[in-house]
Amino acid sequence: MDWEFQFLNWIQLHFRSGFMDTLMPFITKFGDGGIFWIIITLLLFVPKRTRKYAHVSAFALIFCVVGGNLILKNLIARPRPFWLENGNPLAMIGVQDLTSRLYVRDSATVIPEARTIIKLLVKAPTDFAFPSGHTQASFAAATSICLWKRKWGIPALILASLVAFSRMYLYVHYPTDVLAGICFGIGYALLALAICNKLFRKKTWDGCEGKRILARKRRKKRQMEQAAKQKQAVTVE
Repeated sequence: MDWEFQFLNWIQLHFRSGFMDTLMPFITKFGDGGIFWIIITLLLFVPKRTRKYAHVSAFALIFCVVGGNLILKNLIARPRPFWLENGNPLAMIGVQDLTSRLYVRDSATVIPEARTIIKLLVKAPTDFAFPSGHTQASFAAATSICLWKRKWGIPALILASLVAFSRMYLYVHYPTDVLAGICFGIGYALLALAICNKLFRKKTWDGCEGKRILARKRRKKRQMEQAAKQKQAVTVE
C-alpha cells in the first residue's frame, strides 16, 4: 500500500494546480451514481440500430451495481486513502513533503491536526474504496459504446479515463481501486455482450441494422452469381 500512497502523492506534487482543482471535481461528476452513463444508455434505446448496445450497457451497469458496489465493496471493505487507521489519517503517511500543497475539504473522518494538510475537493465518500464505482461504471458504458461504434466509443473511453484519473487526483481512491474498476467495467461489458448475444437474435434487436446486413449479403450473393454466369458465358464462347 505504501507505493500507492507514493503514487497518489506524486500526482499531487506534479499535477496539482488551481485549474486542475476546478477541472477534476467537474470531471468526476460524470461518474456520480452512474447518472450520466445511465442517460446515455437510455438514449441508445431510442434508435432501433443501437438497441443491442443499449441492452449491453444496461446489463453492464447492473453488474457494476450488484457485483462491484453491493458485493465487492462490502466484502473487501477497503478503507479510502483519506480515512483513519489506528487513529491516524492514512493520507498523512509519506506526505510530509507536501505540507500545505495537499488541499481537500473538511471531513468528519479527518482529525483536526490533519485538516491543514488534507482537505477534500469533493464531498467525502462514506462507502468503501475497492473497486472504484465511478471508474467501473464509466468503463462499462464506454466499452459498450465502443462495441457499437468506435467513432463514439473512443471519446467515451477518453472521458472514462479522465474520470478514473480524477478519483486518484481527488485522493478518494488508490491506484489499484481504479485499475480494478477499469478491468471490471470492461469485463462486465464483454460479459453483457455475450449474454445478450445468447438471449436475443440479431434480427430481433438490431432492427434496421440487421436488415441492412441481410440486404448486403443478398446483394453480394447476386453479384457472385452474376460473375459466375459471365465467366461461364466467356468459357462457352
